[in-house]
Amino acid sequence: MKFSIGGSLKLAFRPWVEGLENIPAEGPAILASNHLSFSDSFFLPAVLDRKVTFIAKAEYFTSPGVKGKLTAAFFKGVGQLPVDRSGARGAGEAAIKSGIDVIERGELFGIYPEGTRSPDGRLYRGKPGGLARVALATGAPVIPVAMIDTEKIQPPGKVVPKLMRPGIRIGKPLDFSRYHGMDSDRFILRSVTDEVMYEIMKLSGQEYVDIYATAAKRQIADAEKAAKADKAEKAEKDDKDDKGDGKPE
Repeated sequence: MKFSIGGSLKLAFRPWVEGLENIPAEGPAILASNHLSFSDSFFLPAVLDRKVTFIAKAEYFTSPGVKGKLTAAFFKGVGQLPVDRSGARGAGEAAIKSGIDVIERGELFGIYPEGTRSPDGRLYRGKPGGLARVALATGAPVIPVAMIDTEKIQPPGKVVPKLMRPGIRIGKPLDFSRYHGMDSDRFILRSVTDEVMYEIMKLSGQEYVDIYATAAKRQIADAEKAAKADKAEKAEKDDKDDKGDGKPE
């Protein structure tokens, strides 16, 4: 299924790629990418000859009915790995274990250090858990990846994707073997994560924001909620003013 989906994506969207030579022909590696769109996990595997395994919500694999089965088959076909996210800490540990298992099989493991999609196209602070811990526990090289313009293909609220060429830039592998086994040191985890994010920033050309994307999403939601409340309050005031304009005969 990977080849049929990948072939269809390449034919329809014609993604351009730079740095394919940085992907090893064999052996394990961690692909650390920015995250702009739901489609990132499809476009990156589509341009590679090797399978890339990403983490996906377990719900994608367990939904009932014909649609649920088709969805599960689709995600399995494109190399998605189900992880139960019912508990924040448990989900993180499960993702790390899954990543280590993929690396120990000598395969490619894909991960988004930001933890969630960017809400506005900017690059946000990487979370120091999954990426760094998998890298330091396994000694696998980390390859920074930048997805370009994938968020423009299917913006939030749009059902039909826009046919345009996204881009993918693949950087040179980063070696963190000097920190091997130090995956419990939070300062080392932060240092490794920040180094990877810096390389992604250089590849993507994105503006960097030193807060987590989840916090940015909360700020945006709060701002939209406040703006909506202000608008409703103003409308109510204008309505009262209009009713008070009438003069008695």
